[in-house]
Amino acid sequence: MRILIAPDKFAGTLTAVEAAAAIEEGWRRRDPGAEVLVAPMADGGPGFIDVLSAVVDGKLLSVTVRGPLGEESPATVLLAGETAYVETAQACGLHLVEPKQRRPEEASTYGVGQLITAAVDAGARRVILGLGGSGTNDAGAGLLAALGATADAGQLDAGAAGLAGLETVDLGPARERVAGVEFVAASDVENPMLGLRGATNVFGSQKGITDERKPEVDGWLTHFAELADRKTADKKGAGAAGGLGYALLLLGAERVSGIDLVAELTGLKHKASQVDLVISGEGAFDFQSRDGKVIAGVAKVANDAMRPCVVLAGKVLIGSREMRSMGVESAYALVDAVGEEQAFADPHGSLAAVAERVARTWAR
Repeated sequence: MRILIAPDKFAGTLTAVEAAAAIEEGWRRRDPGAEVLVAPMADGGPGFIDVLSAVVDGKLLSVTVRGPLGEESPATVLLAGETAYVETAQACGLHLVEPKQRRPEEASTYGVGQLITAAVDAGARRVILGLGGSGTNDAGAGLLAALGATADAGQLDAGAAGLAGLETVDLGPARERVAGVEFVAASDVENPMLGLRGATNVFGSQKGITDERKPEVDGWLTHFAELADRKTADKKGAGAAGGLGYALLLLGAERVSGIDLVAELTGLKHKASQVDLVISGEGAFDFQSRDGKVIAGVAKVANDAMRPCVVLAGKVLIGSREMRSMGVESAYALVDAVGEEQAFADPHGSLAAVAERVARTWAR
């Protein structure tokens, strides 16, 4: 039997590459003669560089940048000719700060601007940035400050709170610094930056912004947008990564689907046409999985190729009707098969065990 294994990361436990290896290991226990194609996936968030470095002919540039709360954070830029790939979560990711230490109103995207600077200084004329998994909510002001943007009063590099006292904003130096550079923002988020569907109100809670604080924080971002460019704040994707999408749009970025970009670079469509079954996976298969996430993208490719798609996930929190509307035939949860404690204690072994069980049903 021929299968394609194309999972996302299992957040907090396995990278996409590790998850794919575990699924293949488990499947081969039951079906050792299977022809297996592997295509670890990402939607622009954590794991973006890890996945692309396996399929893009380029070199990795190691840099140290400012993390979300000012700490030093190691990061890498993938350089392929005059194109650079940047994983913004390496500089501003939620995973970089321990839950008890998170201060989302002070977290900055300054390090993302440093990554862009490193890419441009290395000769990049096209910078593709994966957006997702951010622990920041500063409208990308930190990024702009790292590129040279200035302001009177307030602080562009001090998180959302630093925007409160701004009187003027000058983006000219930042735009001059990257003149002639093409930006592409790869993201699964289409939200605007402000309002009820904006970055603060929709994604703020997961970063630690309480409901009581959201109106004021959103007000700070609104104030910044009124000084920088209010219309751009309403564009699709401006709210991605705590408004990081907004800053990139101010620099003239094109917004694309993160999963579509990765699918193209990994040759997912061609691989799906060559197999009998497509397997995807992620930590939690839930309603958010429908909106531009890896599973939705993989399932669409599988359906276009007229191949069945099944999902292995830490937890399955979506019903069969919704699942099938996405093009997923079946889903299997690790916590149901081995228990939650075992699933977290041994994620590789647990995923391999579930893959072996799935092979009993699907292997020919």
